[in-house]
Amino acid sequence: MTRFVTIALITFLFLYLHVHGSSHFEGFDAEDDDAFDDSTDLHHSLRPPLVTQSESTILDLEPSPESDSIPLPKSDTPTPRKPSSSISFDFWDEDEFEGLPEEDKTNDSPVISETTDSLTPDPESSASDVTDSTISKKKQSYTVEIVCVSILIAYAINYFTGKRENENLALAWASKFGLKDTIFEKNFSLLGVGEGEDSPLLLKEATNVFKFYASGRRYCHGLLATMELKSRHDLISRLFNAVVPCKDEISFEVYMNDEAMDHVVFAMARKKAAKTMLKELRDLQRFGGLMPLQAGRKWVSEELAVICESKEVAGDMITDVVLDQVFGDKSFEKFGKNFLSLHFSDQHPGKHRKMLLFKFALPDAKHMDDMVRLVALIPYYIDLVGRYRLSSQARNKTDGARQKAAQEAYKELENVRQEALQRKKAEKKKILEEAEAKLSAEALRKKEAKERARQMKKSMPKVKMSRGH
Repeated sequence: MTRFVTIALITFLFLYLHVHGSSHFEGFDAEDDDAFDDSTDLHHSLRPPLVTQSESTILDLEPSPESDSIPLPKSDTPTPRKPSSSISFDFWDEDEFEGLPEEDKTNDSPVISETTDSLTPDPESSASDVTDSTISKKKQSYTVEIVCVSILIAYAINYFTGKRENENLALAWASKFGLKDTIFEKNFSLLGVGEGEDSPLLLKEATNVFKFYASGRRYCHGLLATMELKSRHDLISRLFNAVVPCKDEISFEVYMNDEAMDHVVFAMARKKAAKTMLKELRDLQRFGGLMPLQAGRKWVSEELAVICESKEVAGDMITDVVLDQVFGDKSFEKFGKNFLSLHFSDQHPGKHRKMLLFKFALPDAKHMDDMVRLVALIPYYIDLVGRYRLSSQARNKTDGARQKAAQEAYKELENVRQEALQRKKAEKKKILEEAEAKLSAEALRKKEAKERARQMKKSMPKVKMSRGH
């Protein structure tokens, strides 16, 4: 029993000395291993700080115990600083171990942080700048697209509305003068562009051009009316017409029979337009001239000018009826505002030599009654010119003028023909010269010898040989 107690005491003393002796070596062995494990667990439990550009420029000045044993990877990407090095220093005994490096607290210097912050750009500000620039570019592109689409929509709307306006104006004129019991229906037997009762009255050649045809009357082959309206369907033309106004016009061409019309060259228009006609129209240049005011006689309005071949024709064409109806001073102010010009000629250049031409301005669809008297002039002058015959004295004068004009026209035609022949010879000569330039010296020499032989043969006297009997 005493032996067992003694052994127990010795064992207890041995254990006591062993435990007491191991407590003098803190930071090593078991406790150091526990601390290392705790720091490792703490390192894994903590989340690494967010990597920013400013933190990547700060140098890690703290030495770490693991830095000697664990090699750092060579990578360009910045790695977050491990907090395990600062935690591991808390388990060391500073009194027992000397010469260990102390933690450098200069890392949190405000100078370095401010410098790094100033050197690194702010990603939020740069992103906002990029966003603003893209938004402004999109706005500009959208503005251009909106303007283009708006112009296209306006052009399409104007096209259909302008087209409808022109059609309504043409139909208003046709319903006023081309239907039953109207002027043309009473004076012509066939109206419209086709044969039959159901034939259309108007022929639409373009969006702003309409034609009307009538035939079946004495003294003439037929009548062709052409309405040339404003280009209301074109937006640019509409804007131009708003700045420079123009009128809708209708012109009538009456093709007279050859035996029905005598030598007549006569025109009447407003003074400015009459001067232009005298300069541009060839038959008026050759046969006509401006007529002065007739003193002591009822004459046309002062706004009008008359171009005629002789005073006899002018007096016979301007009758009291037309003066009272349209061309007089008082009547012209009321009914002549849509009158532009009229032109009668038996020397008209073109396929039809004998023609009567009328040109009027079209009013709007609601005021078609304003041109009733102007349209009534057409059948009146067809009958007047068809029945008209010159006096012998005036006819002799007009015959001489027309013979002289025919001779001048023949001379002009001969001159044109000679010019064409000369031009053709020059072209042929030029082609031969180009061909000779391409020939070789031997071929050129042969050609010259052949030409000399031909000239010698041509210059030799001709000898006639007779056969003896």
